[in-house]
Amino acid sequence: MSELLKNKTVIITGATRGIGKGIAQTFALNGCNVAFTYNSSVDAAQSLERELNDLGVKAKSYQSNAADFDEAQALVDQVLDTFGNVEILINNAGITKDNLLMRIGEADFDHVIEVNLKSVFNMTKAIQRCFLKQKSGSLIHISSVVGIKGNAGQSNYAASKAGIIGFSKAIALELGSRNIRSNVVAPGFIETEMTEKLSEDVIQKWREGIPLKRGGSPLDVANACLFLASDLSNYITGQVLQVDGGMLT
Repeated sequence: MSELLKNKTVIITGATRGIGKGIAQTFALNGCNVAFTYNSSVDAAQSLERELNDLGVKAKSYQSNAADFDEAQALVDQVLDTFGNVEILINNAGITKDNLLMRIGEADFDHVIEVNLKSVFNMTKAIQRCFLKQKSGSLIHISSVVGIKGNAGQSNYAASKAGIIGFSKAIALELGSRNIRSNVVAPGFIETEMTEKLSEDVIQKWREGIPLKRGGSPLDVANACLFLASDLSNYITGQVLQVDGGMLT
């Protein structure tokens, strides 16, 4: 086990599968205590909690909706009460409700903005006092290459992920003088449980359009987050790190 994040604690939203789960596992392997949220996957959350604790760190799952302002504040209070300190926040919770603009409903647009973007505001606002008090902290927001490039049929998702980038850059400017860093990780085509629902032909087409000729893994994204969470990136803030195999090069 590496000790890159030893004695540090991270909060990760939406960590029972895919990218969030990969981040939780990687951080625990690097000595970090992990508090993570889930929406409805109780069994998956309990399983991950046991797995992380078995690695020798302290880990706890919380059923919490980051899109709700009051729940976000309550979550941070609970984590601080249990863990004593938090040095890293990873805003990972996200959903998709894809459709063409002519077919997309207001409710689906609002829901994606609320879960993907407002949750980032809620959680960052909730942890801010803790970070200001200790005069340090690393904020890492999971966006997407879609937030940079756009994608047909994903106007709501693209808007939410682009909003995360703008929000992060503003916070980097606001909080930099207090040694609080704010950065974005923008994954490209990452192969997770969600992409397994796609046909092999569709997946292969994606791979062929990527310079590295493969999809990424949750570990690829987790390692980028590990760098931004650790002291290795002490002089990096306000940046967007694309983990996309060169897709947008």
